[in-house]
Amino acid sequence: MKIVVSATGPSLDAEVDPRFGRCQYFVVVDTDTMQFEALENESIAAGGGAGIAAAQAVASTGADVVLTGNCGPNAYQTLSAADIQVVSGVSGTVRDAVEGFVSGKFGVSSQPSVEAHFGTGSGMEPGMRGGTGRGMGMGRGMGMGRGMGMGRGMGRGMGMGRGMGPGTAPMPQNPEDEIETLKEYTETLKQQLEDIQRRIDELQGKDK
Repeated sequence: MKIVVSATGPSLDAEVDPRFGRCQYFVVVDTDTMQFEALENESIAAGGGAGIAAAQAVASTGADVVLTGNCGPNAYQTLSAADIQVVSGVSGTVRDAVEGFVSGKFGVSSQPSVEAHFGTGSGMEPGMRGGTGRGMGMGRGMGMGRGMGMGRGMGRGMGMGRGMGPGTAPMPQNPEDEIETLKEYTETLKQQLEDIQRRIDELQGKDK
């Protein structure tokens, strides 16, 4: 099976990028051998249609499954049309994500996890560079940081990396744009809270 993971770097040890269309890299992994190929996402700076372009690029790799943090409707539809299964809400390293999927940890998503234009608001810095994840560490980092900037994330890493706290770009001045940005961010936080609760349940189950 061939799995494509949205990633922050070109390796199996890179963190899963929470965005699909505007992730930094796509890591293509052969689950039989764990051999991989890393492709730069040429759509990361696209003015529009990044999700569709990214999905088309992934489809050209012959992928069977996509693992990512969040997937918008346009990308989801394009991937589904190419018979590629989408799994959202994935975190940790690329290696962890692939091994988790193979072991049945993640279920296939039946719909997009965020609305269109996720991650394009001016209040969210692209990639992992804008994060303000400094502060409470749990394992490899809870990374709640200042403001609303999520750090490297829960357990093995649920990197948001797009700070909305001090030192980042201002929120959109237009109320409608700001509402849209906050809605998108809320969806991401909901997904992360679900992942955190799932991890808590797993740990509590091990203690019993």
